[in-house]
Amino acid sequence: MKKGKKIYEGKAKIIYATSDKNLVIQYFKDDATAFNNQKKSTIEGKGVLNNRISEHILSNLSQIGIKNHLIKRINMREQLVKLVEIIPIEFVVRNIATGSLTKRLGIEDGTVLENPLVEYCLKNDKLGDPIISREHILTFNWLNVVQLDWIDNNLKRLNDFLQGMFRGVGIKLVDFKVEFGLTNESGKTEIILADEISPDTCRLWDTITDKKLDKDRFRKDLGDLIPAYSDVAKRLGILHEQSNVSAVNITKLSSVKKKRK
Repeated sequence: MKKGKKIYEGKAKIIYATSDKNLVIQYFKDDATAFNNQKKSTIEGKGVLNNRISEHILSNLSQIGIKNHLIKRINMREQLVKLVEIIPIEFVVRNIATGSLTKRLGIEDGTVLENPLVEYCLKNDKLGDPIISREHILTFNWLNVVQLDWIDNNLKRLNDFLQGMFRGVGIKLVDFKVEFGLTNESGKTEIILADEISPDTCRLWDTITDKKLDKDRFRKDLGDLIPAYSDVAKRLGILHEQSNVSAVNITKLSSVKKKRK
């Protein structure tokens, strides 16, 4: 499908129009940001890995009935997805205490929570994505009670599925952030999962060593995140190249194959 004009650019992705008003192309950038865009860098190959990992996860979610915006992966950096109106809330699910939770509440880092904790944040970089309550969401009509209950129920299903998927490859799902959007096809409004699910949006620790395999490597200057993201992709069975092949080399290899064809 032909790529049209750019209609939105965020910190990690660009959205392009297509000839179908209900579909857009989502391009994964190599930009890395943290602390509400205060820390920035470009990490070559990051977008390629996030595209592949997110496609794999969203495709599997579709198979268990969790609807999302993914139609298909187009190439190494782009996906064809449904156009959605993003709900201005970030939904965070925590299984283990770390990050901002430990700083806010003085909880010991690494504490396993008895039950998953769901937090809501207003999606607003200028305000620092402040934490909000269920009452805020309903009072300001960001969602109605039926919609919010539906999302909360799907967050539980999503967490159970992702925990099982990652546990099976030796990874702890510490926490994750997701976004939902509204579609309007044939006059029917529907809420579906949108954005991405990748090491950019999840905290992932090795089951045995607690080694961080996510964007905390960038946040906390723990070393290059490409090997960590590649490790996640390989464990999920996405990358079948030799273990020392970087995402950058994978991209170049793909380009060479296309030219040969």
